[in-house]
Amino acid sequence: MTQTLLDQALVEEATKKSGLIWVRGTGVAAERALWHAWLDGAAYVVGGGPGEQPLDGLPDGGTATVTVRSKDKGGRLVAWTAAVSEIPAGSEAWDTAVAELKGKRLNAHDGEAMPARWAAECRLLRLAPAGALEAAPESSLAASPVPTPATTRHPVPAALPRLLFRRKRR
Repeated sequence: MTQTLLDQALVEEATKKSGLIWVRGTGVAAERALWHAWLDGAAYVVGGGPGEQPLDGLPDGGTATVTVRSKDKGGRLVAWTAAVSEIPAGSEAWDTAVAELKGKRLNAHDGEAMPARWAAECRLLRLAPAGALEAAPESSLAASPVPTPATTRHPVPAALPRLLFRRKRR
């Protein structure tokens, strides 16, 4: 019981303080960074419309894996399983969540008309913690670099180290 409360507190605090969460839905190969707002014990994300963040692989009633990283160091703090539910436009929950999300949306081209556009074109999803935390991975989860044919054109000249590191004579 105590561990469950500590896990809930960790998820809430880490997700509240993070600007982005990384979400992997069903059938999606890679995690996707999503901006969000934490409200009433869940993360709310809006998107799916033109010019907004994509919400592919997050069906209503499905699950997703949410990874929260540290704001300052970028390291993985916690990963948790989320129950995904879509909030219908015009409901009280919609109005509350959109009011919070509106302040977090950067570079919106329509300003005050944004909530009406979201209601017409976008989806609002609630990602609520469901179950225990994800176990820490065995590997670092670091992505390998993209293969490239780029190389150094010529070897370093033999005199270059002497020129760079020679001592100045007085």
